[in-house]
Amino acid sequence: MTFQTYKPNSPKPRGRDLGLPFTGRTGTYNAITDVAGIGVGYRTMIENEPRPGRARPVRTGVTAILPHMFSETPVPVYAGVHRFNGNGEMTGTHWIEDGGYFLGPVVITNTHGVGMAHHATVRWMIDRYASTYQTDDFLWIMPVIAETYDGALNDINALAVTEADVRAALDSVASGPVQEGNCGGGTGMITYGFKGGTGTASRLVDFGGRTFTVGAMVQANHGQRDWLTIGGVPVGRHMQDGTPQSQLQERGSIIVVITTDLPLMPHQLKRLARRAAIGIGRNGTPGGNNSGDIFLAFSTANARPMQHRAEPFLQVEMVNDEPLDPVYMAAVDAVEEAVVNAMLAAEDLGGTVYDRFLIRAIDHGHLCEVMRSYGRLAV
Repeated sequence: MTFQTYKPNSPKPRGRDLGLPFTGRTGTYNAITDVAGIGVGYRTMIENEPRPGRARPVRTGVTAILPHMFSETPVPVYAGVHRFNGNGEMTGTHWIEDGGYFLGPVVITNTHGVGMAHHATVRWMIDRYASTYQTDDFLWIMPVIAETYDGALNDINALAVTEADVRAALDSVASGPVQEGNCGGGTGMITYGFKGGTGTASRLVDFGGRTFTVGAMVQANHGQRDWLTIGGVPVGRHMQDGTPQSQLQERGSIIVVITTDLPLMPHQLKRLARRAAIGIGRNGTPGGNNSGDIFLAFSTANARPMQHRAEPFLQVEMVNDEPLDPVYMAAVDAVEEAVVNAMLAAEDLGGTVYDRFLIRAIDHGHLCEVMRSYGRLAV
């Protein structure tokens, strides 16, 4: 399989380009792919007319995140999960809680696409790692599949995501810059009453005399307009416009994936995953009743063979819990910024004769005016 560097197609400035007051040092791309070996791929589906026999258009997709993307065999990664508000789905979490790791990609799509995404990802893994699964066909495969609901802008009951769509996302996995906004699983998502979707950010952390990376990726589909806060400024209250989109109540979810090359153990990664709640909370959400706020954290360190092939005694590197506070802060900062980046990259969607809503992207100029009025714009 050939991997390539992904080239984003959105010309929109990100949060730091606008002068929003985010703190911390970022990696090269300010993206989850700043963690070495992490690849991201998409399948984006935007149709302006309904399919035959349907009433609404399809606007959905698939996002794939692959740890150890260059490995020819599947590599277990230590992981931890946290459910902040549980109105949603992330498969494989029971085993992560018990076994402390998962194997394979993380795939994010819409609520009704979870089953197909799971089926297709299993098939992709069988083909991608044929030397492993043909040699030992007693092995089970249980990838991590997560979702948020895009039914306001997408004909979710059309079950439009196919096996080919999931495989296309997995086959396009690449390192480098990461597209944001209306792409992949985030295509039809809404955030704080503005168009939302996919967003990412990263932080560099000095730990024990070495520099490590913490990366975050979100599929943001949560919040309501009056909650929105950026850099401590209640921008949502200043950006009410009386349109239906600005009056939407909390009906969505957010999936957060945090990764790092720091050698953390499962109990530490579970604690890291919890910090995503603080990251999304900085932007105003209290974790609404109808929201599925589900977080995954994993480490690419301590790469090892699959469990059945490993020696009875394993040697792993593990950090001390005591100096982890800067790592927690890095995760909080990256998640906060990733949500804002998702909104800033998004484009208007909907508004056709077939739609219930036109969901507009946040206006950069208006946002900067509000931030400037509070003295919170750096440029």
